[in-house]
Amino acid sequence: MTQRHDGRRPDQGRPVSIDTGVAPYAEGSCIIATGQTRVLCTASVVAGVPAWRERSGAGWVTAEYAMLPRATHTRTSRERSGPKGRTQEIQRLIGRSLRSVTDMGAMGQHTITVDCDVLQADGGTRTASITGACVALELALRWMLHEGMVVRSPMKEKVAAVSVGLVDGVACLDLDYREDSAAQVDMNLVATESGGLVEVQGTAEGDPFPRRDLDALMDLGMSGIEALLAAQARALSGS
Repeated sequence: MTQRHDGRRPDQGRPVSIDTGVAPYAEGSCIIATGQTRVLCTASVVAGVPAWRERSGAGWVTAEYAMLPRATHTRTSRERSGPKGRTQEIQRLIGRSLRSVTDMGAMGQHTITVDCDVLQADGGTRTASITGACVALELALRWMLHEGMVVRSPMKEKVAAVSVGLVDGVACLDLDYREDSAAQVDMNLVATESGGLVEVQGTAEGDPFPRRDLDALMDLGMSGIEALLAAQARALSGS
C-alpha cells in the first residue's frame, strides 16, 4: 500500500485543527477536528474535591465523554440511565491521561471536570478527545493562575493520543472509521511531550501479530504524537 483510500500515505495523519475559546462560559474550551472527527472539549473549575480526596490537600481532575445522537451515520440513543461500558472506559482513559501530566498538589482543593462531547465521529474519537481535553485543561489552569487560585501552573507537560493499526498488512497512522473497521490490528497510544507512555491499547482482530509489527506501530504512533503536540502548541500560543 502506497496510498490509502483518502489519498494519505500510511505514515500520514489526518488534518488537525484546534480552535480555542469556543465555549465562553467554560474556564477552558476547544473544538478539535481530526479529519471528519470533531470533539468539543470544555473544562470546568469548581471549588472542593470529592469526599475521599478531602484529606489529601490536593485537587482532582476527571473527565466525562459522550457522543451526540447524530454524531454517526445513524442516530444513537442518549445514555439516559448512565454511561455504558464503552463510555465509562473512554472517560476513565481521558481522566487518567490528564492526571498523568497534572500536579494536583499545586491545584489546591479544586476539581476540574473536562467534558468531551463528540459532534461528529469518523474514527479516533477517544484519541481526539484526549488531545483536545489537554488543551481545554491547560486553558482552565491558566484561568486559575490569572484568578490567583494557584501560584503556578499545575500542568507538568502536554499529553496527546493517536490511533495506529495494520490495514491490509500495512502499518497506518490515525485510522478513520473505514480503516478501523477493517484493521487486522487496532491500537491507541497515549504519550507525553517527554516521550513517556501513559497507555497502550492494542488488539489483534484475528490472527496474532508479531513483535516487529508492534514495534513498527509504536514508532509510527510516536511520530503522530509529535505532530499532535505541535498542533496543541499552535492552538495554545494564540490563546
